[in-house]
Amino acid sequence: MSAIEAGARAPENLWRQEIRATIALAWPMVLTNLGQTAMTATDVMMMGRLGPDTLAAGALGSNLYFMPLIFGLGLMLATELGRRRHSVRDLRRTVRQGLWLAILISIPIWIFLWHGEAVLLAMGQKPELAHEAGIYLHWLQWAVLPFYGYIVLRSFISALERPGWALIIVFVAVACNAFFNWVFMFGNLGVRSMGIAGSGLATTLSSTLMFVGLAAVVIKEKKFRRYRLFGRFWRADWPRFRGLLRLGLPIAGILAFEVTIFNAAALLMGLIDADSLAAHAIAIQIASISFMVPLGLNQAVTVRVGLAHGAGNPEGVSRAGWTAFVIGVSFMALMGLVMILWPHTLISAFIDLADPANARVITLAVSFLAFAALFQIFDGAQAVAAGMLRGLHDTKVPMIYAAIGYWGVGLPLGVLLAFHFGLNGVGIWIGLASGLAVVAALLLARWLRRDRIAPALAFGH
Repeated sequence: MSAIEAGARAPENLWRQEIRATIALAWPMVLTNLGQTAMTATDVMMMGRLGPDTLAAGALGSNLYFMPLIFGLGLMLATELGRRRHSVRDLRRTVRQGLWLAILISIPIWIFLWHGEAVLLAMGQKPELAHEAGIYLHWLQWAVLPFYGYIVLRSFISALERPGWALIIVFVAVACNAFFNWVFMFGNLGVRSMGIAGSGLATTLSSTLMFVGLAAVVIKEKKFRRYRLFGRFWRADWPRFRGLLRLGLPIAGILAFEVTIFNAAALLMGLIDADSLAAHAIAIQIASISFMVPLGLNQAVTVRVGLAHGAGNPEGVSRAGWTAFVIGVSFMALMGLVMILWPHTLISAFIDLADPANARVITLAVSFLAFAALFQIFDGAQAVAAGMLRGLHDTKVPMIYAAIGYWGVGLPLGVLLAFHFGLNGVGIWIGLASGLAVVAALLLARWLRRDRIAPALAFGH
């Protein structure tokens, strides 16, 4: 082989290596994300068997639950332990104060969710749906603390390069969640049927199982045991606690802007009617499942871009970013095609297509899925692009972009089309797609201008 041929093959080999490295890093994250989403999907599937009104009430309750939960999750992600991971004392301090933060943030969330029915009524939701959603929340709210505890411990074992334990535990929890739903929602094995409340109890039990299971691994596994994470747990470390807050608040802000737009869309659907809300719950759940792939790529590309950025390698930064971007957008384009070609097959997993009572919900869900297919590419693009920029430690401007796109464009446009122009639920979905498109365009434009905006971001200086 000549020197010229070898030189031509070298870039090709680098791209091939980047693809392999990105996929190897992303797939465990994708599976873990899918496992956690599968728990919510199971709840929605089983609520659908109780009828469209129960599904609508469950959608109201779960969306109100996720709004504060996501903000707190951003604070928990501040415990991601990439640096000084071999320092026993440093890791122990971060994990302990992360668990303290989990307890303290859970208290106001519990108080808020306990009054969920009153909050939903104040938002103008239908009284019968708000009442059912309030019952659901009284059982679901106790899942907050164990879920946060699981996230903190997951960060710890991931820092020590043992993420497989979290993957195993979350899939066991998904199976248990389906079992608990079957027992408590429908009254099996001699247990009284609890209806929608049983779904809340099932999620709380499953989340508790996730935390307890991972805590047991941390206590028993030799590699983790030496850190003695739970020893002298009561000892405060206020400097570390404040540091976690400072790091976590911007992450919480980004997540809140990004995720609560979908929660707000569900609450707006509730102002239209129960069928629209039930159809929205089905369509958004399907879209959420496909989103777990670009979300995993978001996490992977942050690492890959960050490594190249730290090494002062601008070509590596570009290669890492574009590799994940192309994979993510291509996958989401494929999922959009599936939603357009086989909508009834997807919807049948959540609701009985043969039941005449579900006819309007099915029709609406099909129309919503058409718009979900449209925004799949935008959703994948913005998710991966945000991770690309995060790998360059660029988070403040993307947070502003999220606020502009979702709350400045998407939500107002959706409200205008739904209620002023009479498009109802379709108008809200057009707003969602538009907001995602704006954010994706802004983030991609910033990535393309990274050299001119701040050379230090691009070259790792």
